[in-house]
Amino acid sequence: MRIIFLGTNGWYDTNTGNTICILIQTKKEYIILDAGNGLYKIDRYIKTKKPIYLFLSHFHLDHISGLHTLAKFNFPQGIDIYGPSGTKRILKKFINYPYTMPLRNLKTWIKLNEISADSMPITVKYKNLFHSTICLGYRFMLEGKTVTYCSDTGICKSLYTLAKDADLLITECSFKSGQTNRNWPHLNPELAAEVAKYAGVKKLVLIHFDPSIYRNFADRKKAENAAKKIFKNTTVAKDNMSVSLT
Repeated sequence: MRIIFLGTNGWYDTNTGNTICILIQTKKEYIILDAGNGLYKIDRYIKTKKPIYLFLSHFHLDHISGLHTLAKFNFPQGIDIYGPSGTKRILKKFINYPYTMPLRNLKTWIKLNEISADSMPITVKYKNLFHSTICLGYRFMLEGKTVTYCSDTGICKSLYTLAKDADLLITECSFKSGQTNRNWPHLNPELAAEVAKYAGVKKLVLIHFDPSIYRNFADRKKAENAAKKIFKNTTVAKDNMSVSLT
């Protein structure tokens, strides 16, 4: 299994990265985590007709703005999009005039799904995280490995539950060391590392860096060093980085 980080910024694009999008390649499928502006790169890696599943955490623009680039793709297998309650209603408006090319005109067939435990094509668990709006975290069981994805959240019980004993925890690091904001829930490197440590995960990758705070990759490395003091096996993501799980 290979995990490719196509976009690692939160909020907006900078020279350091595109907004959030991650691709998981398995033997049986492609799994995309969120659809920030990094989404435009997926055709560099999707070269076969394996099923494509896109999981949205929530509807903040930095997590769906890349859907505008669906018009460039021509995947014969189509893309199944899964997301929180409201996915069908919201995306039918967003992937449409006057914002972008409507679903009916795309070369790639798109199916919109509101996530349900009874209708999942792969083994995945999901829970509501602690954010300013509804936001889902995911726990995938793939090829004998557990990958947890929790973007845009403060500390909450669901974060620990989804991360428990995961082989890989991918979670956010919007704030710098010591920063918190109860009214705008996000993590800093120490909080993310504490979750990884107490949940017993094997590897932690930090993503979703607020570009107004993390202005360059050197700032991210400082976050990595801070997190490693608590949880040694921590890596900060950068665009086009890949991680293999075997």
